[in-house]
Amino acid sequence: MGSRRGIPDATVARLPIYHRVLTAFQQEGVKTVSSEELATESGVNSAKLRKDLSYLGSYGTRGVGYDVEFLVYQIARELGLTQDWSVVIVGIGNLGRALANYGGFASRGFQVVGLVDSDDETVGQQVGPVLIDLGVDQATATAALGSQAVAGRVRHLDDLENLVETSRPSIAVIATPAAAAQDVCDRLVAAGLTSILNFAPVVLAVPEGVEVRKVDLATELQILAFHEQRRIREAESKLAQSELAQSELAESTARTELVEAGPTDLIGPLEVVAVNEPESTSFVTVEESTGLIPAGGKL
Repeated sequence: MGSRRGIPDATVARLPIYHRVLTAFQQEGVKTVSSEELATESGVNSAKLRKDLSYLGSYGTRGVGYDVEFLVYQIARELGLTQDWSVVIVGIGNLGRALANYGGFASRGFQVVGLVDSDDETVGQQVGPVLIDLGVDQATATAALGSQAVAGRVRHLDDLENLVETSRPSIAVIATPAAAAQDVCDRLVAAGLTSILNFAPVVLAVPEGVEVRKVDLATELQILAFHEQRRIREAESKLAQSELAQSELAESTARTELVEAGPTDLIGPLEVVAVNEPESTSFVTVEESTGLIPAGGKL
């Protein structure tokens, strides 16, 4: 299904990539960029990129390309990045902690306003982009982080509804174990959240009107393993075909050499063998034996 403005979901999925690449160009002082260059840096072909950007009403200028600053603004506006979005993270294990400490959210307009976990040892800990030491006290956290100190303190799962009501997050991130994810999701939806990013390895059931984006790291690794295995098999198949072709070529060459050699060369030089003629035999007639005619005589 496409977006409400008629932009296909596949195009929406590529817009953040274009925005990241264009932002890098902007930081480097690049003023204009061609569709070919932007497509190459984004990992798509230029025709697809031009089609994607046409949904934004941006067609570029022939011979010049796209204005980088304006295109950054266009994409940011379409993605809703011209305003800040508040986020609550539920599940502060290894993954949730890494997400809470990621400094890239703020630069992209996402502010973490709440951290929630059910583990009593985790609740109350300070988790944020500056203070990673879990033993820091609240006063030190407040002095170092200011307004982010409260947001960076982990609250108990029992306070989830109260946190949603007071902090008004727009997006929830579920980073809990699979067994707890659906219950957490149900509570978030009941509290009024309609946008959820799910890292738990489970498919969540949500009512119509709730958008769930699933990020399954294990599944992504399995997909990569599939493609890697296919590349290995293709390489092995090509190697086997090459070896077979070389073997067949060698046999064909040998047969050709035999044919060109001719039958004489195949048999080898003929050996001349002298054959002795039998000695002549003298025949004696009856007359000679009786003495009527001398041997060898004439009548």
